[in-house]
Amino acid sequence: MYDLLSGLTIIEASSFVASPSAGLYCAQLGAEVIRVDQIGGGPDFRRWPVTEANDSLYWENLNRAKRSLALDLGNPEGRALLQALVRKTGQFITNFPATGFLSHELLAEGRPDLVTVRVMGWPDGSPALDYTVNNAIGYPMMTGPGPEPVNHVLPAWDLLSGAYAAFALLAAIRRRDQTGNGGEVRIPLSDVAIGTAANLGGIAEVLYSGENRPRLGNAVYGLFGRDFVTADGVRTMIVVVTPRQWKNLVEALDVGEAVSAIEAECGVSFARDDGLRFAHRDALFPVFEAAVGAKSHAELIAAFDAGGVVHSSYRTMLDAARDPALVSENPIFGSVANPSGFDYPAAGAFATVPDLDRQEPRSAPRNGEHSEVILAEQLGLSNSEIGQLIDEGIVGVD
Repeated sequence: MYDLLSGLTIIEASSFVASPSAGLYCAQLGAEVIRVDQIGGGPDFRRWPVTEANDSLYWENLNRAKRSLALDLGNPEGRALLQALVRKTGQFITNFPATGFLSHELLAEGRPDLVTVRVMGWPDGSPALDYTVNNAIGYPMMTGPGPEPVNHVLPAWDLLSGAYAAFALLAAIRRRDQTGNGGEVRIPLSDVAIGTAANLGGIAEVLYSGENRPRLGNAVYGLFGRDFVTADGVRTMIVVVTPRQWKNLVEALDVGEAVSAIEAECGVSFARDDGLRFAHRDALFPVFEAAVGAKSHAELIAAFDAGGVVHSSYRTMLDAARDPALVSENPIFGSVANPSGFDYPAAGAFATVPDLDRQEPRSAPRNGEHSEVILAEQLGLSNSEIGQLIDEGIVGVD
């Protein structure tokens, strides 16, 4: 992590992926992020993957570098403590409902410059998950060979929404610094998803053509790119995005003559046009299948790396986790003590910042680990007052 956001305290009341990842990114850049949960943990506290002891590796990694306050949020006093913390600090990230005790209007009473960032499902406040939003905008109907829809495993809209929420929080704070005005910023998953599709030209594409994009399997839309199998059975993805890469690919596989024959037959030149290579993929793919299939994977790597051709074999996540270049020798990773007790590489900030040393990643908190110090530092409660709250079951400690 870095100290770029040192001095900024953020209250986070959230669960699952999008909202916690927003807090995580802020914490990794130096903000003090106080995650407030129900005593015993919220609905994502035991979410899989878990250890044999039922400790969530998912929760442990989405909440690194944060501090934990545990409250009985079903109790009016517990809710009042959370409200007081939000008003005291002035920055709040949540994916809880926009009505009720965490509505921005209620929280901003006495703190008009409060900045709230609320991650939502749909703009009207109705619930949605990454997987249902993805279905609604059409990506599963473009994924895989068909005809059935294929859901992707990566919760892309959750992660994009979390990153966008962190960005929006800092933008709203900058506006407040300039104008003195706070306010609530809402980030609906559905808007992030459909807006991203639009930014990639997808909405314009289907409205212009009047039809849906065809299913392409592992082929890349609009480019020369697909998976091929080497002589020793290694499946490898090859993608060309520049004229130089195309030239080097043709030379590395020694298929210039065959490619020239296709160009002559079709009356085209593939040298500088991505679209033409894609449009004539059915003619080109068999040539490259044969050429790749005649080489071992080691031979292919040597030829492609020498020519700057973009490629990668398909691997499992376990393969990736055991790759020193990706993990053990990668400076974004470090070793810290984890609440689960399992020792594994922990990810820190992804960015490289000039003139600043990347600090070691920090551990996730235990539920309620920092309850006493947070209430003392932020709200000025005395030891006896905190002790009474603990005795009454309003505050949880670990």
